[in-house]
Amino acid sequence: MNLTTNYLGLTLKHPIVASASPLSHTLDGIKKLEDAGAAAVVMYSLFEEQTSQRLKLVEKYRLDYDIGESTEVLRYFPNINDYNVTPEEYLEQLRRAKEATHIPIIGSLNVTSVSDWLDYAHSIEQAGADALELNVYYVPAKTRLTSTQVEQRFVDVLQAVKQRVHIPIAMKLTPFLSSPADVARQLAEKGVDGLVLFNRFYQPDIDLGTMTVVPRISLSTSDELRLPLRWTAILYNHVRTSLAISTGIHTHTDVLKALMAGAQTTMMASALLQYGVEHIQNVLHDLGLWLDEHGYENISSLIGRMSEMDVAVPEAFERGSYIKAISTDSRLGYF
Repeated sequence: MNLTTNYLGLTLKHPIVASASPLSHTLDGIKKLEDAGAAAVVMYSLFEEQTSQRLKLVEKYRLDYDIGESTEVLRYFPNINDYNVTPEEYLEQLRRAKEATHIPIIGSLNVTSVSDWLDYAHSIEQAGADALELNVYYVPAKTRLTSTQVEQRFVDVLQAVKQRVHIPIAMKLTPFLSSPADVARQLAEKGVDGLVLFNRFYQPDIDLGTMTVVPRISLSTSDELRLPLRWTAILYNHVRTSLAISTGIHTHTDVLKALMAGAQTTMMASALLQYGVEHIQNVLHDLGLWLDEHGYENISSLIGRMSEMDVAVPEAFERGSYIKAISTDSRLGYF
């Protein structure tokens, strides 16, 4: 059974990649992921906030969000000592991971716009990363900021990084775009090597006891696969770049659906945190059984088989699926 796939120009032994998570915070964790069978590891993210002077970043935040001179915002920006590692320690860990493993190691930068973090993109390449994942995590809360300006950030970040590095670049997109397909097209035309669907935004909560806004983190479920599944199926063969799904990958059926929609690889984090890194082998075992039972000798023949271009009714991925769902589900009745 041939499970190999190609992502970002890298040949992977199978389509299950360990995405950025606390599991890659240590060299020991990265080695355990390799031993458990991960085809590649995306390093945990180096944040723009770690590479910038704190007060300089806060000033930028004030300008972006029109919040005046309030000092309350300082509470929501960690000090450099609040992070697990310094940027220099991150780079050293990446170097050691490359020396100690035999699988691709993908660096990760979490940024908001083009700024002085760019030097670290080059440093990540110099440290030996096989590729770089750019996560543009930006909440466009300014009321006079247009959708065009928001989406241009992705293009600007990509172009700025491509001038600094020569390794493959993937961009992790948000689903909250006015036209995800157009953004994907622009990035592909500007030379992005891969798109990761999607960035999973962590939404703040309100603590009624302390009357404060607090962060909340929850693990994904397989139900969350449907959003990236739809957009992967729509984008497949319309944009000339690698596609990866990173949300809702928990089981071998999730992997199969992602591949059939058009993804070359699938990224797993929540399932590994929940079930342990050994879960990779369970998924691979079940994946192999399914392929064997259905007469597939490799996964390349699966990729894109259920994309919008290949299904009998392409509208199933668009408005048609909405109308069909609410008009036929007896639990919902007729809207």
